[in-house]
Amino acid sequence: MDPAFASAESLLAFWADAGVDAMLLDEPFDRIEAGKIAPPRPPERKPATLAPAARQVANAGPDMSSAILQAQEAAAAAQDLEQLKAAIEAFDGCPLKFEGAARQSVFYRGAADAPLVVVGEGPGQEEDLRGEPFVGRAGQLLDRMLAAAGLTGRTFITNSVFWRPPGNRNPTPGEQAVCAPFLERAIELVNPKMLLLVGGPSAKSMLKREEGILSLRGRWFEWRSSDSRIELPAMPTLHPAFLLRQPAAKKKAWSDLLTLTERLDRPTRG
Repeated sequence: MDPAFASAESLLAFWADAGVDAMLLDEPFDRIEAGKIAPPRPPERKPATLAPAARQVANAGPDMSSAILQAQEAAAAAQDLEQLKAAIEAFDGCPLKFEGAARQSVFYRGAADAPLVVVGEGPGQEEDLRGEPFVGRAGQLLDRMLAAAGLTGRTFITNSVFWRPPGNRNPTPGEQAVCAPFLERAIELVNPKMLLLVGGPSAKSMLKREEGILSLRGRWFEWRSSDSRIELPAMPTLHPAFLLRQPAAKKKAWSDLLTLTERLDRPTRG
């Protein structure tokens, strides 16, 4: 047998054993030599043109310190919840206003003098459409749970951010930090006895903790405002959206609510 033919046959057998069963090119191609030639540069892409307000947010950087300062000034100037709602609607410092929200800001629903403030994560599609927090399936479950615990009409319900995150993702710490002055001012105006923190992003942001919600839930913490003037007991619990996916976890959330309600209704010592 011709040695060259035998060598070629051996090589083909090797490639067949390796799983190669087709040729991509009819002619041999020297990829080593081809790699010595620099590929053509792609055409330069012009940056997208942003609206002035959106450009201001995009250039603020990760800490968004300027936007946070603006939020603090706007929140402090609000003398009641209606003024605070108007300040949130006019605020352009949160990126979510330009990235996720389709219609409007979502501030609160419930009693303006409620003994319990419920803080969720962020609005979803239904909330964005209606302008109120917790009005979708998860909100309906939350309302049923609050009613069963005797908390109907005794809650002020809001979120850690006031615009819908794109794709209903969790809000980022930066987005929550920009909205925090408005949330703190809302808590100050409502003057509740305690907080219910619904979901991991809400609990971690409010309590400055890194643990997951399954570790935080059912435990009492002390929430402090950024200026330390307000201090309130806070109970983290599971988000109703999670409970819809994991019905077996409802008993844990129910236990949290019973613990909270018992403390809320506990007679104060004179």
